[in-house]
Amino acid sequence: MTLHQTNPAHAQPIVEGLTRQVAEFVVDTKLSDLPAEVVELGKKSILDGIGLALSGSVAKSGEHIRDYLTGLGIKEGPATVIGTSLKVPPRFAAFANGVGIHADDYDDTQLAVAQDRVYGLLTHPTAPALPAALAVAEAGRRSGADMMLAYHLGVEVECKIAEAINPRHYQHGFHATATCGTYAAAAAASKLKGLDVEQVVRAFGCAGSQSAGLRENFGTMMKPFHAGRSSESGVVAADFAKLGWTTTDKILEAPRGFFQAAGGGFDAGAITGKLGHPWTFVFPGVSIKPHPSGSLTHPGMTELLRLIREHGIKAADVERVDVGTNQNMPNALIHHRPKNELQAKFSMEFCMAILLLDGRGGLPEFTDEVVERPDVKAMIERVNFHVHPEAEAAGYDKMTTIIDIHLKDGRTVSGRADFGKGSPANPMSYDECADKFRGCAEFARWDRAKTEAIVAMVRRLEAVGDIRELTGLCA
Repeated sequence: MTLHQTNPAHAQPIVEGLTRQVAEFVVDTKLSDLPAEVVELGKKSILDGIGLALSGSVAKSGEHIRDYLTGLGIKEGPATVIGTSLKVPPRFAAFANGVGIHADDYDDTQLAVAQDRVYGLLTHPTAPALPAALAVAEAGRRSGADMMLAYHLGVEVECKIAEAINPRHYQHGFHATATCGTYAAAAAASKLKGLDVEQVVRAFGCAGSQSAGLRENFGTMMKPFHAGRSSESGVVAADFAKLGWTTTDKILEAPRGFFQAAGGGFDAGAITGKLGHPWTFVFPGVSIKPHPSGSLTHPGMTELLRLIREHGIKAADVERVDVGTNQNMPNALIHHRPKNELQAKFSMEFCMAILLLDGRGGLPEFTDEVVERPDVKAMIERVNFHVHPEAEAAGYDKMTTIIDIHLKDGRTVSGRADFGKGSPANPMSYDECADKFRGCAEFARWDRAKTEAIVAMVRRLEAVGDIRELTGLCA
């Protein structure tokens, strides 16, 4: 693999054969190549993803998805729409379950390495990768081990692509879960379909032309649609590659390819030779959310809860709360006066207000009814969300959040957090993830016996002979 330069005016490196290198990683990697630590970390995210698909199935978007699929006349297929009785072709199961996992913005998040990458704003790795892997594995009656390997390959490809593309990609409006996630699903589906290197290269070429999604739609149903469509598009890409569909063989690295068109370039050193070295699950890690809101709210929510409990703070005692972050965080947390539950997920003001008022921020708190409460609206007015020079200086590879709670008695209680609960710096155990899963299942009114069986089965996923044992519990 040789490194060249394009037109000096652009000075953008081209890594010849990069797309092929990624395809070779997908084809050549075996489950035995995954360190035990990676396997166990992945189980937490897989369990988390299934739980979120369950809770997402009762969201308004879930109802719309079922109406859409029914309207298409799709009445049977080999793949499960989690939380429903629907069985559909794999591409549509991937779509529906991807939307479900991302519906509440409660799913896991890739963390950044470089300081110019916005920490926590790269991509949601499981939402595109897991639905594709589950759907294709179920249709092919594959084992839990096969599904798990495909999932890990999808996550690794997605995260390394997201790490490599220039930060402009996200900053100028692309949603990386939608764009990079398409490659995740293509990798997972290609592995399970047994595609060779040439076919995987073509699957990536097909994925690249389907890759889309804009951040302007954050706070609406289109955000989870992005995750579902990227998962579906990856399955479609693998299907067409297997048929013999032709595409470019350099979709990632070409001057008119994905990295240049969508990001204006990329860091070759972030992806060349880096797939599985180290695995993203090990470093820099994947963060699992304790709250159903944008990941950038989590350090502040973690710290505010700590301050409330340590100092016995009550909402009636609060005059004002100042919340300071770096400049990239307000660029994503754009709804300062949210009007519904989806906007509230991207509102630092709401997240602070609901913790002060109710002492918790879970699925029951992120509803339209709660957002419209007069006391919530009044408390939001007391939250001042701003750019803080100390947080800005800390770098974008952190989500530094500085909180100053000004009390009516004249005291000020302050705190700072760079990372939230669920991050690699403060991780959730499998048991804690299981508790979150139980909360999602309960929210979906799921059968308790099935709930506990899923928790136990994912813990021993590599020993499951037929993935339909798992998906059957989700239907």
